[in-house]
Amino acid sequence: MKGVGVFPWIFLVGFVFLRGKSDPLEDKQALLDFMTKLPHSRPLNWNETSPVCGHWTGITCSDDKSRVLAVRLPGVGFDGPIPPNTLSRLTSLQILSLRSNRINGQFPSDLSNLKNLSFLYLQFNNFSGPLPWDFSVWKNLTIVNLSNNHFNGTIPLSLSNLTLLAGLNLASNSLSGQIPDLQLSKLQQLNLSNNFLSGSVPKSLQRFPESVFRGNNVSFSSFAPEFPPVVSPSSEPFFMPTNGSNISAKVGSGKLGETALLGIIVAGAVLGLVAFAFLMLVCFSGKKRKDGLGGLGGLSGKLNKGDMSPEKMISRSQDANNRLVFFEGCNYAFDLEDLLRASAEVLGKGTFGTAYKAILEDAATVVVKRLKDVNVGKREFEQQMELVGSIRHENVVELKAYYYSKEEKLMLYDYYSQGSVSAILHGKRGEDRVPLDWDTRLKIAIGAARGIARIHTENGGKLVHGNIKASNIFLNSRQFGCVSDVGLASIMSSLAPPISRAAGYRAPEVTDTRKAAQPSDIYSFGVVLLELLTGKSPIHTTAGDEIIHLVRWVHSVVREEWTDEVFDIELMRYPNIEEEMVEMLQIAMACVVRMPDQRPKMSDVVKMIENVRRIDNEPQSYTGIKAESSKPQPAVGTDFSTSPNE
Repeated sequence: MKGVGVFPWIFLVGFVFLRGKSDPLEDKQALLDFMTKLPHSRPLNWNETSPVCGHWTGITCSDDKSRVLAVRLPGVGFDGPIPPNTLSRLTSLQILSLRSNRINGQFPSDLSNLKNLSFLYLQFNNFSGPLPWDFSVWKNLTIVNLSNNHFNGTIPLSLSNLTLLAGLNLASNSLSGQIPDLQLSKLQQLNLSNNFLSGSVPKSLQRFPESVFRGNNVSFSSFAPEFPPVVSPSSEPFFMPTNGSNISAKVGSGKLGETALLGIIVAGAVLGLVAFAFLMLVCFSGKKRKDGLGGLGGLSGKLNKGDMSPEKMISRSQDANNRLVFFEGCNYAFDLEDLLRASAEVLGKGTFGTAYKAILEDAATVVVKRLKDVNVGKREFEQQMELVGSIRHENVVELKAYYYSKEEKLMLYDYYSQGSVSAILHGKRGEDRVPLDWDTRLKIAIGAARGIARIHTENGGKLVHGNIKASNIFLNSRQFGCVSDVGLASIMSSLAPPISRAAGYRAPEVTDTRKAAQPSDIYSFGVVLLELLTGKSPIHTTAGDEIIHLVRWVHSVVREEWTDEVFDIELMRYPNIEEEMVEMLQIAMACVVRMPDQRPKMSDVVKMIENVRRIDNEPQSYTGIKAESSKPQPAVGTDFSTSPNE
């Protein structure tokens, strides 16, 4: 019996050992201590019950999940000094990125315990005091970015001991004294600009361009002449690159002949004309750029790797204090700089702006809505964003974050990989097309109706969507309709009535899009129902180039009692659905009646559509918030334009 009893003990010990290895318990507690002791404005999904590896925002573990290797938490809103004896316990840590927060105090001395640290990103914080005196403790350091803080004192000579150092950025601090002679053969990126440094630049660093030392009182006399880059200051890279092509002008000592002198004068005149023409071109192109910024790829298709830099879209000097504002529950770990460096492509141009698909460095995919013609100030814009961002419903596309500056207004959403209902319904009509079946169209109608009904309950029952159309409705993971672009009409410039009516979705009473009311949302939704039933766009043309208005066409067909002619030919293949389609047609016609007060309330529309056929197993109120909201299915991308370390 004793022999038999050994096996359960071996099994139990083995189970406990494996269980312990599945989560780095010591590192987990260190991170929890760090989070609880350092205030932050954005919530993190860190808790004692969930596993660290593969689940906690911003955390990367070793392959065996035994230690934490990377902490990347940019733009989380940390406010205060780094608590002692927290991060310093992550003894296997290789990457630490806490940039774009509000961390203050001195550089934590106990971070010297992180012997394996290779990448350190603390830029855009409020650190003060001297830099660490002995950098030798981090022999693996490869990139150090401590720029845009308030560090003072001198630059430690101990940096010379970092034989692996490839990038050093100490720009925009309050460092003083002379620049040390850093004999670092692997150093490729350097920026010491905008400090209080003095003296001459050491010979070991003279291979870098003068621009990396600007904003200091240093001597450039020993530098070889350098041609200025043909770029605007706002498009300089974050790290100033090494200039391996400085050109030295070698002048002979002999006297010039008259012919040579005449040649120089002529050449000078020609070069002067060329320079003047180039200057005029730059001024003209600069004026044009004011009319339409080139950020997020401008208005042309897919970007190539690295095309989108932060400065192309938003001037850092103008908007350095503006940050992405994330809503509660959003676990994205990136900041504005990450977003603007992402690989992006245009998804579509809508009534109120252009939508871009942006793939970030961790393969997270988001949709960025770049608004145009916003007609309100910052306070009113933020109030509207807070109202929209507070809506939590599985049939309303959740606003994750927004950005406001004088020049740019952005909104961030999750990416829905299946595209909009408009694209699914009207795209690729032909032999290889996969038709949109009736069950899916029913679920789109039910989901969108529930979402709009929920929107109409917000702000004391006064919130209006204002721009309901098939291109603003998406399919969630359960294939139900999900409504996007909520509440923008009231903060945008009004569209001219001819343009509004030409869209085909506008209710006839809408003359100022900013003053649209809930009954006009009902009308627009009725047009969407007609789209689902007919497969036709709200405004379309016949083979003879005749322009057809969908609502008028359906009215005329129904009036002639040719109801069968209304329905999409793709639906004719499905048996026993004609009665349901007729019921849905009656609901749509009730929504698009001309008089606003004769249209049903959205809550009544939901009930009518649900009565056509109950296609989901669970009863659901249109105002209810599900415990587990359906999440969109992101399309995983592989085109990264930034370093995976930061």
